[in-house]
Amino acid sequence: MSIHHAELHWTRNNQPFLDGRYSRGHELRFAASGRVIGSASAHVVPAEYCEPNALDPEAAFVASLSGCHMLWFLSIAQAAGFRVDDYQDRAEGELGKTEDGTLAMTVVTLKPHVRFDPAHAPDASTYRRLHERAHAECFIARSVRCALRLEPTFSIDNSAEATTQSSCGST
Repeated sequence: MSIHHAELHWTRNNQPFLDGRYSRGHELRFAASGRVIGSASAHVVPAEYCEPNALDPEAAFVASLSGCHMLWFLSIAQAAGFRVDDYQDRAEGELGKTEDGTLAMTVVTLKPHVRFDPAHAPDASTYRRLHERAHAECFIARSVRCALRLEPTFSIDNSAEATTQSSCGST
């Protein structure tokens, strides 16, 4: 087993606080990767108390699911002999009300597009299975309660013109 660390630091900086008027901006520190400026989302608290260029917890949640899936996918594809040239995901998460009326991330949709070397590319069916296996292996995905959907596409780059194929719309 392993333990992973993140440090978070917020300070009031003479803001009123008790009346709810305070910045939600904070600093996240990670041992190996430095620091990231974080903030609440303007979808959750008034925009004047948010840092507009900061990472909000909801986006970080979506990014962690996307990153975990990608890392597993790359590992599985490599082990199977498929050469990935490019991997891009435009993941999105929906913050919504649960059955009991509380806010939660209710669904996250991963939309990876993978470009393969034509000499080492899977067919559409194999591609779908690679994503299904990556989803099953991703421990972040296994740790959440919300629905996690996959909508991957891929292309095989035959020089100037790439053939794009779609597959896999699973939950």
